[in-house]
Amino acid sequence: MSEQIAPPEYQYLLLERSARLLTITLNRPELLNAVNLKMLQELSEVFTFAAADPGSDVVVLTGAERAFSAGGDLDHIAGNAANPEQFEYEAQLAKRIVFSMLDLEKPLICRLNGHAVGLGATLALMCDIIFAVDTAKIGDPHVALGLVAGDGGAAIWPQRIGFGRAKEFLLTGELLTAPRAAEIGLINYSIPAQELDAAVEALCNRLLNGATKAIRWTKVLINLELKRIVHALMDTGLAYEALSANSADHREGVQALIEKRKPVFGKKD
Repeated sequence: MSEQIAPPEYQYLLLERSARLLTITLNRPELLNAVNLKMLQELSEVFTFAAADPGSDVVVLTGAERAFSAGGDLDHIAGNAANPEQFEYEAQLAKRIVFSMLDLEKPLICRLNGHAVGLGATLALMCDIIFAVDTAKIGDPHVALGLVAGDGGAAIWPQRIGFGRAKEFLLTGELLTAPRAAEIGLINYSIPAQELDAAVEALCNRLLNGATKAIRWTKVLINLELKRIVHALMDTGLAYEALSANSADHREGVQALIEKRKPVFGKKD
């Protein structure tokens, strides 16, 4: 009877359950599923729901239509740049999102249906297994906006590809193609669009037909060290990001994005 409980309804997240598979879709397709404050709030709750949901054993995270997530919504970023005191609340939300993803015992599969940038990349990389369409790009260009990648990127990238490569991509903000990301181990698979759904479905079915408790507890064991690292870095990372949010470089980065030009960094605060 408990399996018939309907998932909660959100403004910018779509939850659908099929058999014992729960799919969470980032749902602002007209803005490439960019994240605003309301979506942040919803993301800070949804993985806690997924963890307690009696009707699912595997969770898929994906984006609506042609993108996974373009990262922060431009209007939202500009608003924060003008009012950096808002950052404390959003830092709390960011922590809840990341920790609730890592605390989720159920397998969390990313169906990367399009570009994943900034926070969008962090959401993808915090998943357990990532299938990406081969036309997608993934990257964390916080530095292009004069910001520190403090909301999870600096923690998860080195764990997936090592310190050397993580430094290269986080210090430059370079976007990687899905084939390149798969080649270096940032994601698991780069797949043609017409094969993506079948590949995700095949893995989900394999997990759903497996030994549920053994699968969950194996994930818990693997995540123990990852959670220790993320807990050690997250507060410091968000503090550095907050400092950079008050910088002239960040204001210049946002203005350049609005004006669709290359930023000129190095101005004095």
